[in-house]
This record gives sequence, C-alpha cells and structure tokens, in this order.
Amino acid sequence: MSSSASSPNDGRTDREPAKRAFAEEFADATELFQESDDERAPKYAVLPTGQRANRMFAVGALLEAENLAKSGNDEYWQGRVVDPTGTFFVYAGQYQPEAMAALRSIGPPEYVAVVGKPRSYENDNGEVLTSLTPESITVVPEAARDQWVVETADHTMARLDEFAEGPGASPDADRAREAYGDGIEEYEVAAKEALAQVADIELADAE
Repeated sequence: MSSSASSPNDGRTDREPAKRAFAEEFADATELFQESDDERAPKYAVLPTGQRANRMFAVGALLEAENLAKSGNDEYWQGRVVDPTGTFFVYAGQYQPEAMAALRSIGPPEYVAVVGKPRSYENDNGEVLTSLTPESITVVPEAARDQWVVETADHTMARLDEFAEGPGASPDADRAREAYGDGIEEYEVAAKEALAQVADIELADAE
C-alpha cells in the first residue's frame, strides 16, 4: 500500500466499500444485522454515529501479534492495532491465510492497514466485544496512518452532522439511535483529539 490511506477493494466491484471509524467508536458497534434471512446475506455492524459497515478500513500501530492456538500444529492469531482513540482487535485463522501470515511475519511495532469484516461476540463475563476478521493486513508508513486519521475524522464528523438532523435523517442513523441512544458526543471529542495529535495543533484549532 502506498502512503495514501484510501480504502482498497482489491479491484473487485462486488465488494461493499470499507467504512472508516476510530477504534473508540468501533468498540461500541456491537449491533449487527442482516436485511434478509438468507444465510448468504451480508452482515452489517451499526456504527453509533449512524452508518452500516459490512467492511472496515483501519490504520494504526500493530503493537502485539500472538498465536492463541493451544495446539502446536494449529494457528489462530490475534493482533492488537492501536489508533489515537483505542484498540482494534484482529483475529485470523485458517480461513484468513494471508492475514494470518502477515501477523506471523510482521514484527511489532509497525504501522499497518487492515481491511476486514466487523464481528461482535460475548466474552465469559457477558460483555459484548467487537473485532475484525481481516481480509488483508499491510505494513504502511506513518504518513499513511496520519492521512487515515485525518480522513476518518472527516467521515466521523459528516456522520455526526447527519445524526444531529434528528430522527428520519437516514435509516442507518435511526437504527443507530434505536440501538445505542443519542449520546454520541464522545465520538466528536475523540475525532478532534485524534486529529489534533497527528496535525500537531491545539485542540481549539481542530474545532
């Protein structure tokens, strides 16, 4: 991947565009839905700021990669990818061989771009957590991470503006409001703080 942080589709036109959200918001995107009962129908995560996501595009620092498999012959890798707001957890097994190979070979810390499917699951404590099942994991330069932060802040603010229009603004915003409520101010704060970090500006100037 070049220094551009444009979300890839691997040249395929049948894939839905990968959406951008900071880790703090993605961690709260626990609501999943399908528009039909067909088992092949796409699954969507509902972002709290009011957008559906069948695929996600995240860029951050890979700080940890670990094989969680109990058997010495098996592999199931967890990656911890950190952006300015939090952590994306990435899991790759036998059905994601390229992503698994990337987690095996990349030596943290490295900036990486991840394209993957959003998932949610319940842990032993009853908490609902989110993760990404990666299609690809690619090492990128720091400039690509910075560009992703700037563009993701723009996308987040655009969703917030639409959400602020109130009920009926969009079906996805209504779905998010029903699932999570109206308390989305934290995502505006997170976006501005992330932007301030990479732009090296005072927070007041990011408003």
